[in-house]
Amino acid sequence: MGRAEARRARQRGARRANKAGGIRRFFTWKKLLGSFFVLCLLGMGAFVVAYLLVPVPEANAQAEMQSNVYKYEDGKILTRTGTVNREIVGLEKIPKDVQMTFVAAENKTFFQDAGVDLKGTARGLLNTVTGKGKQGGSTITQQYVKNYYLNQDQTVSRKLKELVISLKVDREKSKNEILAGYINTSYYGRGAYGIQAAAQAYYRKDAKDLTVAEGAYLAALLQAPSQYDWAVATDTGKKLVTERWTYVLNNMVGENWLDASTRAGLKFPVPKAPKAAPGMEGQTGYLVEAANAELERQGISEDRIKAGGWTITLNIDEKRQKELTRAVDDQLEAKLDRKSDKRDATVQAGAVSVDPKTGHVVALYGGVGATEHWLSNATRRDYQPASTFKPVVLATALDNGSETQDGETIGLNTIYDGTSKRPVEGSETPFDPENEDDRDYGRVTVQKATNSSINSVYAQMIVDVGPPKVKQTALDLGMKDGKGWPADRPAMSLGTMGASPWDMAGVYATLDNHGKKTTPTIVKSAEHRDDKPDIPDPIGDQVISREAADTVTQAMTGVVANGSGRNALGDYHAAGKTGTSENNRSAWFVGYTPELVTAVSLFGEKADGSGQVTLTDTVNPGRANGGGVPAQIWKQYTTGALDGGSDTKFDLELLEPVQQLPTQTPTQEPTRTEKPKGPDDKPTKTDKPDDKPTRTPDGTPTGPPPTRPGDSSGTDEGTTDGNTTDGSTTDGNTTDGSTTDGNTTDGSTTEGSTDGATGERPVKP
Repeated sequence: MGRAEARRARQRGARRANKAGGIRRFFTWKKLLGSFFVLCLLGMGAFVVAYLLVPVPEANAQAEMQSNVYKYEDGKILTRTGTVNREIVGLEKIPKDVQMTFVAAENKTFFQDAGVDLKGTARGLLNTVTGKGKQGGSTITQQYVKNYYLNQDQTVSRKLKELVISLKVDREKSKNEILAGYINTSYYGRGAYGIQAAAQAYYRKDAKDLTVAEGAYLAALLQAPSQYDWAVATDTGKKLVTERWTYVLNNMVGENWLDASTRAGLKFPVPKAPKAAPGMEGQTGYLVEAANAELERQGISEDRIKAGGWTITLNIDEKRQKELTRAVDDQLEAKLDRKSDKRDATVQAGAVSVDPKTGHVVALYGGVGATEHWLSNATRRDYQPASTFKPVVLATALDNGSETQDGETIGLNTIYDGTSKRPVEGSETPFDPENEDDRDYGRVTVQKATNSSINSVYAQMIVDVGPPKVKQTALDLGMKDGKGWPADRPAMSLGTMGASPWDMAGVYATLDNHGKKTTPTIVKSAEHRDDKPDIPDPIGDQVISREAADTVTQAMTGVVANGSGRNALGDYHAAGKTGTSENNRSAWFVGYTPELVTAVSLFGEKADGSGQVTLTDTVNPGRANGGGVPAQIWKQYTTGALDGGSDTKFDLELLEPVQQLPTQTPTQEPTRTEKPKGPDDKPTKTDKPDDKPTRTPDGTPTGPPPTRPGDSSGTDEGTTDGNTTDGSTTDGNTTDGSTTDGNTTDGSTTEGSTDGATGERPVKP
């Protein structure tokens, strides 16, 4: 290095040293500490000013409670919610140990603190500023102030007011007054404000009669009323509320508010089923709850909705809503004697109808009436969709260009072995499902296998495609994850997970809409004086290729024209799929025209709502099936909704032309070595249903045995002298409203084609 370069290097070093020294001189410890104290003094001064200037306002919680107005899509009023369900009770009317459950749940230091939690408030402010949602760690006094004097807005100004007013309230009111106010103003779910309304809503008793175990459940509810309501909670929700119930009682023991021996003898007090509020009769309550659940999914809390002041316009078409209700009444209710026949009383129907181009839910049927059966059958997710899931398997195969074990690309013309109980090839999990009536079909095309819902074909197809890929497609199309998804097992091909009519309507609407994600949406608009949330577009991205979706539609036109869905034939172009779950506990028909998608299902439910039962010998002698009453309801509704019919054709872009190949006639008494001969595609009728139980797939135990002679395992999508075979699914009880996931087990369905014409004209060419 030369002298000049060395000099320049020394100069650069000196400049850096001078710069660093200048920064150090500016950020000295004394200056930093002084700045900190100045900021603290400014903050304290601002707080003192706020404390002096912010008064304790007049109580406005009751005044702000208003009715909500719900309208049909054309603006006609559907209903108004009633008065707020709240009754103030004095603390002396609430058992002491029940009072303490709320303290144990929310604020163990309540009787000693000054009414605020500075750390929790700071955390809440930070969460609000950073957009992370609701605060945590506030005291009972702060929550009372929020409920009684302020509102639920998540803003910095509201939280600062809450802090100041809480300090003042804690000085001006006794702890007992604050506790009583908190217990009486909190929202417990089920439209109940205050402990008296909650005691009636959950346990059908007055607050004065609550036990400590029941009080602990109500105290636990306050953390998440919708998620923790036992009647509609998912398995996760039930687990969480049980854990919080335990936490509350253990805290009471720890604080010496409850004797340990008494605590040891307490059992979780399962609440009673909910009842609809007055004015929610018929389908109205189901529509209102579906709308509220959708708003909650969009981030509007239940307590804000229940507080009132909303004008909510639904996508429900009044004419189509009446047509759907009339179709269920004519095709189902007219055939049942609910009052005198205990079997008939177990039948539940649910349906959802969607415009595939917009995603709008134009009609919904939730059950016999929201005041008689509050749980909506349109959104519950605890029953198996059975073979209505098979189109998802086919869609996955087509979209992924999947190949058979022999290396042939799967399409509607691909040949599969339709032998009943044929062991699948290429699967680590053994599976050999039985076809309807144990029929062998021999070599059949995928189109024929779809028409006749041949289990052995679709069990092999899902192995060829890969069950994980099929599950992902199902979720992309609109199904929900949860318990009952055997993601690595071929039994999934038979629809062994839980799904609601709402879910399946969305899946089929996406297929009808050429593979563009179509999310069922019941809310058209929602307006409040303080808020007008944006409604997300129900039409999303392309989730499977148009060609794959359209080819599945083409396959399902064959189900209606020549297969198990012939009872859906009408003066319109239609595609659809039948499904009947194990033990005949659910029966489905999900179908669509170019303009309208509708999912219809029957569920067998115990009269007290505690579990699932078979549909056998209810709506008709023998076993119910998806090609029977569900398809008949679908046909009557679709005909009425389309004003008698439609000439609109499906606009399909297929992966390949569909060839109509002759298939072998299935035998009545099949064997492994002898194959039936002849070109007839129709399965031979049997004189009576096969009562032989189907082997449980994958070694997974299924539900309880059939409850009446004639019930068996497996399902039957075709009619066999009016009968179908049965199968099983585990009991569960959940909704979607947010629906929630139910419990299902792997099982096999046994489905086939419907023999014999129905007298209806065929689908238009």
